[in-house]
Amino acid sequence: MRAPVAASEEDVVDCWIGVVTEIDRRVVRLAGRLSVSQVPELLTACAGSDSVELDLTDLVSADIAGIEALQRVRAQGATLVGTAGYIQMKLDSAPGGSGGQAAVPPRPGRR
Repeated sequence: MRAPVAASEEDVVDCWIGVVTEIDRRVVRLAGRLSVSQVPELLTACAGSDSVELDLTDLVSADIAGIEALQRVRAQGATLVGTAGYIQMKLDSAPGGSGGQAAVPPRPGRR
């Protein structure tokens, strides 16, 4: 029997980005902690579709680069759903924020 091996830093996933392309839209789901290292992947996942929905239900946090990327994608027409209150505050208060523009509220059971 092998002893458990501790995960190295390279094995740790900070942010998972999942993409589902439906007939009328692309759903991009984020989970974990969005940081500068995932921004290029996020922007690629959102590119090339007229209708993008970003599901942030499982997004725990985002650094300033992540917030700016979310703002950029939203400004390009993406709909953000399931956004936690404190992330919504960051989106609206950081430079480039919507200045209080309404967003789709979090799903039931999320704060």
